[in-house]
Amino acid sequence: MGEEVKLIATHQSFPCARIEWALRIKGVEYEYLKEDLTNKSPLLLQSNPVHKKVPVFLHNHKAIAESLVILEYIDETWKNNPLLPLDPYQRAHARFWARFIDEKCLYGVWGAAVAEGEEKEKAVEGALESLKFLEKEIEGKKYFGGEKIGYLDIAAGWLSHWLSVLEELGEMELLNAERFPSLHQWTQNFIQTSPIKDCIPSRQSVIEYFSFGINYTRSLASNKSS
Repeated sequence: MGEEVKLIATHQSFPCARIEWALRIKGVEYEYLKEDLTNKSPLLLQSNPVHKKVPVFLHNHKAIAESLVILEYIDETWKNNPLLPLDPYQRAHARFWARFIDEKCLYGVWGAAVAEGEEKEKAVEGALESLKFLEKEIEGKKYFGGEKIGYLDIAAGWLSHWLSVLEELGEMELLNAERFPSLHQWTQNFIQTSPIKDCIPSRQSVIEYFSFGINYTRSLASNKSS
């Protein structure tokens, strides 16, 4: 019997896309279990009882949660087409920037999209400041991983598609060719490459996905201030 490889996910979620990209780069066959986040399945709640969110990776009945953790598990389990560099320093470097992308860039962009009124300008400035660091990191490279897509490219992959939706919904402009030429070119290189382009959700589905989150977050902020 073959290995059990399953992914509990939703197509609009970029953390879930990260896992699909990695599995396809590795050539690993998997079963996609589509999750309804408005009515979470017993399997999701059982597999990720702490956070109760996607993605969850199931390998031979073992559950792994959190997209960056899953990426490293996949890379260590299937050795072909390595995602992380072999050099220990370069591996640590990639992990540092992946955390920076999630903890600074992502939260900064989300905060700017959600912010309104006087807080908007300050939030946008903070998001731009984080993106400046990524611009310097990618400068002179095709991909963060060199000539091939790697771990850090996958971590930053949401910038290639999901960011523009947040820009639209947040009525702001962050990433363009004039402001961040190297990062902008990287987004084009990344999203046009197989298997990346094969796992990109429709723009409209991402708009609906983020619209709900933005409206919900704004309503919470409004209730606190009232």
